[in-house]
Amino acid sequence: MSVTDGSIAHDDEVFKRDLLAVLPHLRAFARGLCGRPDFADDLVQETAIKAWTARERFTPGTNMRAWTFAILRNHFLSELRRNRHQADYDPDSAERLLVIDADQEAPLHLSDMEVALMKLSPERREALLLVGAGGFTYEEAAKISDCAVGTMKSRVARARDQLARLLDPERDTIIVEPEKV
Repeated sequence: MSVTDGSIAHDDEVFKRDLLAVLPHLRAFARGLCGRPDFADDLVQETAIKAWTARERFTPGTNMRAWTFAILRNHFLSELRRNRHQADYDPDSAERLLVIDADQEAPLHLSDMEVALMKLSPERREALLLVGAGGFTYEEAAKISDCAVGTMKSRVARARDQLARLLDPERDTIIVEPEKV
């Protein structure tokens, strides 16, 4: 690719602008997938590099968000496969376990959603993040996740139900009135 060609330079500038615009969405998706800000930032950085390197394969006028989300998802899954036998040491988490503030409930309430989200299976969490938080249609999310639309709808429905049960454990409790004799 020669930068002396004006149209190629213009195309690169448009691509760069569109890629930069999607970065916040990629960060949100990555954080939801892995639950770790440092790993999420690495995923986004790697996704941006891969997208820039493969920019000739992107079709202008198509959905940049969907294309980059698919790149991020594939990279995330590759990293999971590569690191499945390694345990992560998070010094911040270790420190929080050793030193707990007197008001233990305040931080718990703030992170209830994140903790519940991380308890979902990776497929359900991904589906919920794509459709619920990412704003993708079921069809777009299915394409990104490389699955059938019906499978995506099922994953989202099950994820929403499981998330609701995790956040409100009393939701499934059925109160049985004693019989009057």
